[in-house]
Amino acid sequence: MPPDAVIYATSTEDVAAIVSTCAKHDCPIIPWGTGTSLEGHSLAPRGGVTIDLSRMDKILTVNPADMDATVQAGVTREALNTHLRATGLFFPVDPGANASLGGMTATRASGTTAVRYGTMRDNVLGLTVVLASGEIIHTGTRARKSSAGYDLTALMVGSEGTLGIITEITLKLQGQPQAISSAICAFETVAGAVDAVIATIQMGIQIARIELVDAASALAVNAHSGANFRACPHLLLEFHGSDSGVAEDAATFGEIAADHGGAGFEWSAKPEDRNRLWKMRHDAYYAILASRKGARAIVTDVCVPISRLAEALLETQDDIARSGITGPILGHVGDGNFHAILLIDPDSALERATAQALAARMAKRALSMGGTITGEHGVGMGKLDYMQAEHGHGWAVMGAIKSALDPQNIMNPDKLVPKRN
Repeated sequence: MPPDAVIYATSTEDVAAIVSTCAKHDCPIIPWGTGTSLEGHSLAPRGGVTIDLSRMDKILTVNPADMDATVQAGVTREALNTHLRATGLFFPVDPGANASLGGMTATRASGTTAVRYGTMRDNVLGLTVVLASGEIIHTGTRARKSSAGYDLTALMVGSEGTLGIITEITLKLQGQPQAISSAICAFETVAGAVDAVIATIQMGIQIARIELVDAASALAVNAHSGANFRACPHLLLEFHGSDSGVAEDAATFGEIAADHGGAGFEWSAKPEDRNRLWKMRHDAYYAILASRKGARAIVTDVCVPISRLAEALLETQDDIARSGITGPILGHVGDGNFHAILLIDPDSALERATAQALAARMAKRALSMGGTITGEHGVGMGKLDYMQAEHGHGWAVMGAIKSALDPQNIMNPDKLVPKRN
């Protein structure tokens, strides 16, 4: 579904001029960041113009005393953190891919560090947005709280380009921790691993990351990255704090893990060990893809209350096992979010249909457990069919907001909200 044209913008004024022209001609507009989204957010089902924001890559201001920064939408998270190294600050949201901060804001992204630092929803203070009319608005302030009117910033975060195009973002920053340690622990069962996570969170241990890889993922990582994981579920963890604090937290987690069937617990404060561990985790998708030669992946995510996570994981694993296709699972288990990487033969209509049916059952299972159809991938086109079930009449309210702000339906049409002619 390619667009009819691509225009590279370098400023908010560029975007406003493009949108104003498109509005005069009822031309659809699709924003583009780095193209890492997974649910068809940047497809052009009606043609139109893609506005590529990747050249809007300036870091506009950094305010160390207030711990905030304002960036253009095309700045990537890695570029921002490289720029911040000398300040003692960093931006914590890490979805794995080196996504643009505009795209991360538009999809309300999160990732491995959300258990401690929150998602984009928690880390955006204000925005500059170009509306469907070409008008430029500024939402929020650099103050840490406000009770002045509707929260337009929150409305735009996660709107997936359907209400306006985000061109600048003011972000909260965090202080770089004095010490960081990472750890890994094997478990006999998924249930044991999840129970250890719940106990750890309930004890108030300040975990920055706590990731689950199932047995199939562990074996794929071994083959791809030369790791030596056992063929069983593992938790990968990171602790932030003082030198003594991270050591105490790691030791306490080791005791909790042992009570829940954990074995082979290892932790390290060496940067090279930590970097190697998280590179393996971030490369896990590629490792899983390589585990079946010639395969393509349908990747889907859901999120459930953490008390239902083990149940959701086990039911999903059983469902995948019965389907006849391979589907390793990775999880941001600290917040109940997990991903299935469903491997299919790209030439097999049967396998594609099987994977899509699995993804649909995952979504329905999550809703039945009080969860959501997507914890961080967003809706785009891929999950439109489940929005009514999750939101009821609330989905129509979203459509009404879209109609009010974009009466011509030119802003990333056919995504997120009910379709319009």
